[in-house]
Parts: sequence; C-alpha cells; structure tokens
Amino acid sequence: MNNKTNANQINMQDGFLVLMTRSLLGKFKDSVVSVLPIVVIFLVLALTPLTEFSTTEIVTFVVSALFLIIGIGLFNLGADMAMTPMGEMVGSGLTKSRNLTMLLVACFVMGILITVAEPDLSVLANQVPVNNILLIAVVGVGVALLLIVAIVKIVFKKDLSLILIFFYMVMFSLAAVLLENCKGSFLPLAFDSGGVTTGPITVPFIMALGVGVALTIGGKNANENSFGLIALCSVGPIVAVLILSMFTKGGVGYELDDYSISSKLGSFGGIVGETAGEVALALGLIVVFFLILHFTILKVAKKKLAQIFIGIAYTFFGLIIFLTAVKVGFMPIGFKLGQQLAEQHKAAVIVFAFVIGMIVVVAEPAVHILNKQVEDITEGAISKRSMLIALSIGVGISIGLSVLRIIFKFSLLYYLIPGYIISLGLSFFVPKIYTAIAFDSGGVASGPLTSSFILPFAIGACVTLNGAEDVLDSAFGIVAMVAMTPLITIQILGFRAIAAAKVKERAVMTRLLGADDEQIIDFM
Repeated sequence: MNNKTNANQINMQDGFLVLMTRSLLGKFKDSVVSVLPIVVIFLVLALTPLTEFSTTEIVTFVVSALFLIIGIGLFNLGADMAMTPMGEMVGSGLTKSRNLTMLLVACFVMGILITVAEPDLSVLANQVPVNNILLIAVVGVGVALLLIVAIVKIVFKKDLSLILIFFYMVMFSLAAVLLENCKGSFLPLAFDSGGVTTGPITVPFIMALGVGVALTIGGKNANENSFGLIALCSVGPIVAVLILSMFTKGGVGYELDDYSISSKLGSFGGIVGETAGEVALALGLIVVFFLILHFTILKVAKKKLAQIFIGIAYTFFGLIIFLTAVKVGFMPIGFKLGQQLAEQHKAAVIVFAFVIGMIVVVAEPAVHILNKQVEDITEGAISKRSMLIALSIGVGISIGLSVLRIIFKFSLLYYLIPGYIISLGLSFFVPKIYTAIAFDSGGVASGPLTSSFILPFAIGACVTLNGAEDVLDSAFGIVAMVAMTPLITIQILGFRAIAAAKVKERAVMTRLLGADDEQIIDFM
C-alpha cells in the first residue's frame, strides 16, 4: 500500500513539473512575441544614419532584451500562480464573512502594500526630484482609499460612470488650484503617478480582488461590476499627489539623471542588489499580511498555499531580472534614442513615438493579464486580439501627441481635459462593461516599459529640443497620456460591437420577413 501511495505521489509530482514546464515555456513564448518587435526596431534604427550607437550599447540592449524576456515570463507565471489567486481569495473570503468593515480594512492595507511593491512606481520615483519615500507613501494611500471606494461600488452596485465623474471633477478642481498658485510643474508628475500605480503587481491582484467580491455577491451584472477597480485606483494617486503639492513650498526643480550605458554597467552589482532588496521588502510585506489573513479568516488549503509561495518565488526572480534589464539597458537606450532622433528632425521623433507606442504596449506584462481576464469573463465576446489592437492604436496616438506637446511646449491639461470629457461622454452611449474595461485598460497600458523606456525617450527628446530645465513641464505627463487614450479607443470598440449587433439583427429580420413573403406567395 505504501509503495502504491508513494508511486501516486511521484506521478503527481511529475505531472505537476510537466505542467509547470509547459506553462513556463508558454510564458517565454509570449514574452518573445512581446519584446522582439522593440528589439527589431532598435536594431534597424541603429543601422541607419538617424542614430549612432556603440557596439557596447547595442550588445547591452540585446542582452537586456533577452533578460527582459526571461523576467516577463517568470513574472507572468508568478502572477497566474500567486497574485491572481491571492486577490480572488481575499475578495471572496472576506466577502463571505459578511463583515464589510473587515473587508474594507483589509483592502486598505493590501492597497498600500501592493502599491509599495509596484515596480512602475519605483522607476518613476527614481526619475523625479522629490522625496521618494514620501511620494510612494502618498501614492499608496491614494490607491488604498480609492480601492475602498471601488469595493463599496461593487458591494452596493453603484454606477461607475457617476463615481468617475465625481472624482474627475475633484481632480481637475485641484489642478486648477495648483495653476492658480503657480505650481503647474507638479501637474505632470501627479498625473503620471496615477498611470504608474497600475502595473504588473497591482493589476492581477486588484482585478482578481474585484472578481472575487463581485462573483461572491452575485447578481445579473456580476461580470460588469468586477471591472472598474483599476480605473478608480488610478485616480487616487493623482488626487493624493495634487493635495501633497498644495502643502509643498515653492515649485519643484529637475536634475537630469545619468542615463549612460557605461555608468549603468559600472554599477551593475549595486543595481541588482538594490533591486533585489526593494522587491524582497515589497513582496515580503504582501506575503506577511496575506498569511495573517490566512491564519485568521481565509484558511487556505495547504496545496493552494504551496502554489502561491511557488508563484511568489517566480514573481520575485522575474521582477529582479525585469527591473535590472530595464534599468541597465532600456532606460539608457530610450533616452539616447530620443536625443538622437530629435537632433535629426522633429517629424522623425513624432513618427517613431507613434510606432514605438503601438509596439511597447504589447510588451507590457499587465496588458496580457487584463486581456486574458476580459476574454474569460466576457466568454470571448471581447477577444484578446481586438483589445490589443485598440490599446496599441490608443497608446501610439498618445505618445505621438506627447512628443507634439514637447515640441510646442503647452500645458498637459489641453489634452487631458477634452480627453476625459470625451471619455466620460462616451460612457453614456456604450454598454457599461466596455466603459469599465476601457478605464481599466487606461491604467494597465501605462506599465513598466512606459516609465522605463518611453519616459526616458521623451526626456531625451526634450533635453535636445528645449533643455533639461523644461523636462518636468514637457516630458513628464507622457505616462498620463498613455493612460488616457485607451479610454476612448476601447469605448469606440464598444460602439463597433453595438453597430455589428444591430446589423446582424437587421439581417435576421430581413431574412424572416423574406421567408414570410414567400409563404404568402405560396399560399396565394
């Protein structure tokens, strides 16, 4: 009997290892498809007279791309095994307890911890001239507070559009106060803070949390109610940083970072160690709090708990590899590309910005997580392919428009105010699920590659065209633009779905009427 039991256990372990290997290979394949277009475009540009890169820079970028593929693959597998199940368990488990206060308190704490762990925020914080710890803490509180609002929305089944309109009114009112007090340089930073908080760690957890709460509560619109959390959590940091700016004396200056490949390679060991420490601390806090919930409320099965810890390990190593690759290879190359293309011709920067915007969004890990969850929850009605195309077009346009703003040096609000008015206006004419998905997509599109490749690209172009002193006003805000344009493109996708449904309905009615006419003729 013991021999038979041991044999079964070995077979189960072998089956688990085979499944894990297949999953990991699948993730690596997806990563290659995501990163390869960026590498190809860079290599093509490197061989043209438009740019001039050394052999060291080209080799470093290619090697960084390989590690980026590995990092994204490991992270995505870890997110599937750990972050998503943790979010669903916290959401469904605490909702089943029927203790709303406990649910909201747990969501507040997890909101802060998840935000602190977000690599996008760390990348942005390291590029701005403010207290990193203070900025991250304020952004974390902003996410946590709006996460509570999002959970209350799901529990009491409130309309997302009306809540978003209220908070956008608050957001732009605070922005107007800052402009009145001559603190407009804070605006791009504040809006970028909202874009970077919804990245590869935040998205799978928060979306799964919403799914867990919505499906546990149930109702005919449970799937629709599960979306919208990312949208609301993106607003919180903007409002929080705008409020922080009001209590800051004077404006904010900018000191250009060192983006050279040689300096990054020289401090490679320090970058790896610093990154490992940041990721370990952030993930450690999440794990500790989840274990507290496990022992007190959730009582997760041992097998599931073991899977989560394996997923955390994949996430840990994936994030270290990913972040090291973008810091060493992608940020310096992005900066230099912006500089050199701006030296050639302004039109070349705009065209490249549009093309690279369409491609970079494909490489964002959180985008694939969102697209998969959207396809699963809508049962294929909204496909991953259509979502990806809409996001790519939206992000390409947003980055092209951002470069245009750098060239002509005008306020970010000239884009954001009409953009959000159009987005909110569309929300009254498309199915609500498209609105919720659109606003979630905006936060998801602005991931690690946006802050670590696109933002340095914009900074490089701005330094060449306007000088380093204009970077904070003109180059920053590009993350906010990336977060805004998908709101419009995804809702336009909703319009297309409505139109297609009406055309199909009309065709069916025409066939039925035609059949009735034939029956009448036969009878006659």
